[in-house]
Parts: sequence; C-alpha cells; structure tokens
Amino acid sequence: MPTFVVSIRLPDAFDEEFVALIPSHRAFINKLLNEKVVEAYAISSDRSRGWVTINGDDAAAVQAVVAQFPLYRYLHGVEIDELFIFDSTASRFPHISLN
Repeated sequence: MPTFVVSIRLPDAFDEEFVALIPSHRAFINKLLNEKVVEAYAISSDRSRGWVTINGDDAAAVQAVVAQFPLYRYLHGVEIDELFIFDSTASRFPHISLN
C-alpha cells in the first residue's frame, strides 16, 4: 500500500472551539496510529505546521481520512504527496536484548 505525507498549516490563533476539539482529534489520531493507517504524526514547536504520514490506496483515499480529522475545518493548505521511500526506525525489527 502506498504511503503519503500530508503537510498542513494550522491557524495563527487557536480559539476556544479549536482547543475544545483537540482531545477528540488526538483520540482519532491515536486510533489511526493503532490501526496502522497513520505511521507518524508531528506538529512543529511553534504549532504552525504539521505532518502526517498516512498509508492509503491513493491520494483521494488519504484526503478522505484527513477530512475526518476533528480539526479539519481549521487546517489550511493541506498538501498530500505520495512517497517513493519511507523508512524509519519504527518500521524495523526491535533490537534483541540478551538479558
């Protein structure tokens, strides 16, 4: 299954409605992480940008997942790019301890 990286821009200011949606958004992301739909989720330290690595059949399928994010209506400039290579330590076998 192809892997895509989704780049997002967050609003300049977070209003009360945005902040109230954060717990449900995090719960949804955690569900997708557990289901291996989302491989990685990151937000910049200044909270202006984010990146989500998602497995999906095509860009339309990934867009459909992103559209379900509780914070979706607040996201600006959503860009979806299919990756040729996605390698990470998380996808490798765990180190064996002989203890």
